[in-house]
Order: sequence, then C-alpha cells, then structure tokens
Amino acid sequence: MKFVPMAQLLRRAVSEGYAVPSFCVWNAESIEVVLRVAAKLKAPVILMNGPGEFGLLAPRDLGAVAHALAEHFDVVAALHLDHGASIAMVRDCLAANYTSVMLDYSTRPWAENIEALRQVVALTHPRGVTVEGELGMIGRADEVSVESGEQSTLTDPEMAGVFVRETGIDALAVSIGNAHGFYTKLPQLDFERLAKLQAATRIPLVLHGGSGTPEADLRRAISLGIAKVNVATEAIAAVRQTLLEQWNAGKELWIPMAQAKAMEAMSKVVEKWFHMTQAAGRI
Repeated sequence: MKFVPMAQLLRRAVSEGYAVPSFCVWNAESIEVVLRVAAKLKAPVILMNGPGEFGLLAPRDLGAVAHALAEHFDVVAALHLDHGASIAMVRDCLAANYTSVMLDYSTRPWAENIEALRQVVALTHPRGVTVEGELGMIGRADEVSVESGEQSTLTDPEMAGVFVRETGIDALAVSIGNAHGFYTKLPQLDFERLAKLQAATRIPLVLHGGSGTPEADLRRAISLGIAKVNVATEAIAAVRQTLLEQWNAGKELWIPMAQAKAMEAMSKVVEKWFHMTQAAGRI
C-alpha cells in the first residue's frame, strides 16, 4: 500500500463516529508493529514522528523505512510529522514523502503562528498533503515527554474559528485539559469547550496526550469532534518496561531477541488503542 493524506482518514472518521489512532514510531521495528496490527484488525492508522525521534533517524531515513515496510501490508495509513519545529523540518518531511505535517508554533505569538501555518498550507496543499496546527498550549503531565511547555493554555473556541479560517489548516490540535505523558491523576476534559470548538471550526479535531485517557471520556470526546488521538507514552513505556525487566533479570541479553519481546509488548498497546478509538474493522 501507499500512504494517503491524513485528511482522507479523518473525514471518514468524523462521518462514521470513530477516531484514528496516531502512534509514535521511531525505527523499522516500531513501524512494522503498528502496520502489522493495523492490517490484522483492518483499521486505518497514522504513523507519526517528530523532533523527539529525528535524533535517531532523520526524516529522510524514517520516511524511506516507512514507505518500504508499507509495501508489505494491506492497510490504509498516513505518515505524519508530529510537532514539527520549523518550516525547514516540514520541507524535510515533504522531501521524504510524508503525507501529513504538523507545524507546532503554539508557544509563539498568534500572528506568527498564523503566518507560519499559511506558508505551510501553501507548500503542502498543492501536493495533497494534510496540515495540522495547534492553538492553545498542550502541556506536559510528566518529566519524560518532550513536547510543549510546562503549563497548558486552553483553546478558546472563538479564536479557534478565526485561526482555522485564517490558516486553511485541515485539522486542529486542541487543549481541553489533556496533556502529554502519563497522567498522575485522571484528566478533567472540558467537554463543553470541545463542543464549542467543534461548532466554531468545523474541521477534524485532534487529542494529543491520549495515553491514560479513560475510555468513557475518550468516546465522549470522539462524539464531540475528536477524529485523531495521539498515542506515544503508553507504547514507549511498554517497550521500556519490557527491556528493563529483561535487563534486571541479570541475564546476558541478545539485543535482537530482547527487542523482539519489547515489540510484542508494544503490539498489545497498539491493539488496545484500535479498539478504544473504535477504528478496528473500518477497512
């Protein structure tokens, strides 16, 4: 299969009342796990990576690996730049044939965020590439996550409507009480705000910091316009914990075998989220 624009996946998700999970991937093994489970469950999926992963493999290399592996699976998927830090990074991902990009200028002034996204839309839309923006700052729930700042700023619905019209973006990441990383207490999602955001923007909305969200809250959020749910912390934690358990057992590890066990643990998280978002069985 070939990767498709993310907007194609999100439009159908909105119309049918489910969300597409977007999983953080950083190497061939993690990409293969996500594609294999998606094929098994007949589910649409988004593969994402960004500045936190590009220290291991650059966009050129991650894109090449993802496209090579995708040929072996019958799935419907998008390849997405998550939390892109600059227009130069967006260009690198376009050169690597990503089908969706996010430019995250949410910590910058309003006018700068809008102008930068306008430039990205002008670059990407002629290529059929989807653009995600962020308004309101999604903070961090732990010390491990690398995205965003320490504090959250909730997305204002009226400003969001203007933001979408001024930029021409296809999807909007919103801050409604969600945060990146593991929650130390259950998130208090502002569903009233989410309903207003849906009415004001009329485009698919994105929930960052999906890991740890109660299923009932997740399903309510989906009913109010969330069409994409980002999952990173749970998957990476499963990999980390499995490797630590093997290491702490005091045995000499054959690294490929240890990584294989870690990928088994990741696959269980991936499968769980296809069911949580109700994406399983949609293709």
